[in-house]
Amino acid sequence: MDACTVPHIRLSPPGAGRVLLHACCAPCSSAIVECLLDNGLEPVVFYSNSNITPEREYRKRLQECRRYAEECGIGLIEDKYDHREWLTVAKGLENEPERGGRCLQCFRFRLERAARYAHENGFQVLATTLASSRWKSLEQVDAAGEYACSLFPDVTWWKMNWRKGGLQERRNYLIKEKQFYNQLWCGCEFSRS
Repeated sequence: MDACTVPHIRLSPPGAGRVLLHACCAPCSSAIVECLLDNGLEPVVFYSNSNITPEREYRKRLQECRRYAEECGIGLIEDKYDHREWLTVAKGLENEPERGGRCLQCFRFRLERAARYAHENGFQVLATTLASSRWKSLEQVDAAGEYACSLFPDVTWWKMNWRKGGLQERRNYLIKEKQFYNQLWCGCEFSRS
């Protein structure tokens, strides 16, 4: 496959054409957004990342997401940044390894906020770019998404492995092509050590 070619993946979302896409950053969103648009879907990015610290790091990642959303002609909603509230979720889990209990609680926190927004704003389908990172547990991401959507029965969790079908390679290409700021850690202070 040519690195410049968008992978031709046929998607079957569990609902209408609009998808609320929780996004952690522009690099992880890039190939997913292209794929959704290529399939005639209408993604709206939901940036909910109170785990990221310091706030200037949060803002830098948000700006990259906003730049890419504008380039693609799609909407971006910024959730309230509340790192103090996120720390209450991580309390007692500070020493957990990556893919440990802290990550699961973090995913639940962020995806619950996304599911609530979806419920309050007429989105039937929720997905996340967290399922594109090879550093994250797909099982944890899906468990958190299913939990979050169980709280809002009119919102369906779209369980999707965004690492397959050439999307990982396309993501790597877009990082270079778009000159995205590409961080090497999830953003929380406990994952940096």
